[in-house]
Amino acid sequence: MYTGLKHFHSTVAYLVLLLVLIAVLHAILSLRQKRPFTAMSKKFTLYGLIAAHLQLLFGLVLYFVSPVGFGNLSGETMGNSLPRLHAVEHPLMMIIGIVLITMGYAKAKRATADAAKFKAIAWYYGIGLALILSRIPWQVWP
Repeated sequence: MYTGLKHFHSTVAYLVLLLVLIAVLHAILSLRQKRPFTAMSKKFTLYGLIAAHLQLLFGLVLYFVSPVGFGNLSGETMGNSLPRLHAVEHPLMMIIGIVLITMGYAKAKRATADAAKFKAIAWYYGIGLALILSRIPWQVWP
């Protein structure tokens, strides 16, 4: 179960990164070209949000069943960068990044002006994406 979940989590990550990147680029281009916030704009942001939340769910399950996740928390882990990345930095940064994406979606949903919607998505999704990219375990990611 662990190996299959780990591979699934790694594979879905590509989809999440792609969907969030599409949402950010669409928001930036639409903001610059003063386009209206259409149903397609909402779909781009919603698909990115849903994919990120599903990935978080799979990641949390993996964190608690993985030998390098929750079960590996110790003082020794903090002294070594790769185990610390798996046990603390990666999960924490993913949660913060996805919270920012969620806040951006909520802020865009409440906004009335199209420019404000695109601005919220561009900033929140963009910062969330940057945080996520900063703590992907690139050394072991397939």
